[in-house]
Amino acid sequence: MRDVALPTYTAKDFVTDQDVRWCPGCGDYAILKAVQKSLPKLERKKEDFVFVSGIGCAARFPYYMNTYGMHSIHGRAPAFATGMKVANPDLDVWVVSGDGDLLSIGGNHTMHVFRRNVDINILLLNNRIYGLTKGQYSPTSEIGKKTKSSPMGSVDYPVNPLTLALGAGCTFVARCIDIDAPMMDTLMQRAAAHRGTSLIEVYQDCNIYNHQAWFYASQRESRPDNTVVLEHGKPLIYGKDKDKGLRLNGHHIEAVHLGKGITEDDLIIHDETNRVLAYMLAEMSCPDLPEPLGVIHAAETRPPYEQMLHKQVKQAMEKAGPADPKALIRGGVTWTIGANGSA
Repeated sequence: MRDVALPTYTAKDFVTDQDVRWCPGCGDYAILKAVQKSLPKLERKKEDFVFVSGIGCAARFPYYMNTYGMHSIHGRAPAFATGMKVANPDLDVWVVSGDGDLLSIGGNHTMHVFRRNVDINILLLNNRIYGLTKGQYSPTSEIGKKTKSSPMGSVDYPVNPLTLALGAGCTFVARCIDIDAPMMDTLMQRAAAHRGTSLIEVYQDCNIYNHQAWFYASQRESRPDNTVVLEHGKPLIYGKDKDKGLRLNGHHIEAVHLGKGITEDDLIIHDETNRVLAYMLAEMSCPDLPEPLGVIHAAETRPPYEQMLHKQVKQAMEKAGPADPKALIRGGVTWTIGANGSA
């Protein structure tokens, strides 16, 4: 349980003595700093935090966080995190891994943690490439991507992490960019407070093997026209001069310019609780439409998995009475094995 009186932390309290070893310029540095600055604001004891990772560049995160942590096996971070949360629901469990780890070999585990609604938080660092293994195309790489493993261009259609999460029933879905520490801080506060699985997709730059993958969405000059910041209850307005907006045209979203009879009243009002709208926003992509940043969907419509599981276990124990291991062992069909191995 949470203590009434909590220590006062700073970002330095979450820094370890390990040398941070990523390629110079990697977006993971900015994400690490942002996470370390955000944790003191969550009002939890340092011992309550657990960071779990799989395999990949991002998977080094637990070494650099002065909290409990586990560098688990490839693709299984969501499964390890589920076990930790079930064993101790009071823990604040964070999964940090990449698009390859969570969406390829770990896609099955990621999907099931979404549908179960385990109360854990997932930071999916998406650089659209396999960085640790030196630049092969990943599940989120765009079609036609030329890499060492796809020299003529990938013919795979990319996975959209947001629509995958929504389709599997994730109850908190958001997106930000690695260089936007204030937005990441806001989303982490929201995710930590959310009861259920939260996913924050982070557009992350791999400056060695996939530099500028998100250039259009991260640069000061291009970002305003290529992204739209979502604010619950406010119209979807974007652009350098805030003169563009998004409205519904039948069952589709279209971009419009304000003026000449088009006003803010014509635009979509963002509603985090509207899952249908969330799907439509998650599918937007440049250059046709601006890509959404912020909270796409947030609704505590279902109780967390571990809460229901512990309730069920309690009911089973009350119904069965005190446990008796001997009765359990001898309560069903049993065999006695003879000296010659016969039953």
